[in-house]
Amino acid sequence: MRHDVSVIGLYILDILGRPVERIPDRGNVEFIDEIRLTVAGTAGGTVVDTAKLGLNSLAVGAVGDDEKADWVLMTLGKFGVDISAMQRIAGVPTSATILNVRPNGDRPALHVRGASDHFDVTEADYDRVLDAPIVHLGGTGLLRELDGERSVKLLAEARRRGRTTTFDLLGANASTAHLVLPLLPHVDYFMPSIEEAQDISGKQGPEACAEFYLEKGATACVFTLGGDGAYYAHRDGTRMKSPAYAIDVVDTTGCGDAFDAGFITALHHSMDLETSLRFAQASAALVAGGLGSDAGIRSFEHTLETMRTLTVKG
Repeated sequence: MRHDVSVIGLYILDILGRPVERIPDRGNVEFIDEIRLTVAGTAGGTVVDTAKLGLNSLAVGAVGDDEKADWVLMTLGKFGVDISAMQRIAGVPTSATILNVRPNGDRPALHVRGASDHFDVTEADYDRVLDAPIVHLGGTGLLRELDGERSVKLLAEARRRGRTTTFDLLGANASTAHLVLPLLPHVDYFMPSIEEAQDISGKQGPEACAEFYLEKGATACVFTLGGDGAYYAHRDGTRMKSPAYAIDVVDTTGCGDAFDAGFITALHHSMDLETSLRFAQASAALVAGGLGSDAGIRSFEHTLETMRTLTVKG
């Protein structure tokens, strides 16, 4: 196979500024320390990080026909991502978000849905987009055309071809449960935040959420718990809680995407479970220390060293 991972789903241009304490009145100006542009989204942020971590990564998503699309494709190419499966859709804007990052790391957002609503993967695309041993679907809930039965067929075909499937979403709640639950029998690793897991399932706590999703067909759940670390549960009975690293948080944008990328990279390298969780958490910790989805991640070796040197919360 040509690629190590195929990352399918939501691609967004993020425009981030920090620290934003308030929006100025009328036409006034407030001065801030930093503004960045990043490729983001539950697929876009993940594919950049897998590429930085050394994986041969295929991007599968959509941009519009505007100047934002030019920048997204250029930046993906700069990181060595294969963009041959990216769709450029005429007449629509590239999906984009303005994030006003608060001093405490909160990030209220303004979002244009754009091209991701028009992105689809047909059966004719399967040979190309499933050309990797690991297939990641990210962004369910904000992929209007692909969400639902099309995503079920895509993941089912990936599993039929012997691929390892990983799955994450964005901004999910109880109203998106009908899109998420049918996917789970075709998912090896379901990797939402605990907040998303609770909102969809109606359960509280990682243990109860994991039982819910395992019963719905997922092979394993890997929940990010923010400052409480990560939780892993497998249908074979394996359970593991991994405590968080002690870090100074600048911006939490893209931390879940970085965790996904770290865990996918750990799968690629056949790391044991504890090391896989630690490596994924180190990836997320690096991103949390800077502004934007790809902040802090430099390379596989640097992330491995970070994993070994960071202090675990007591």
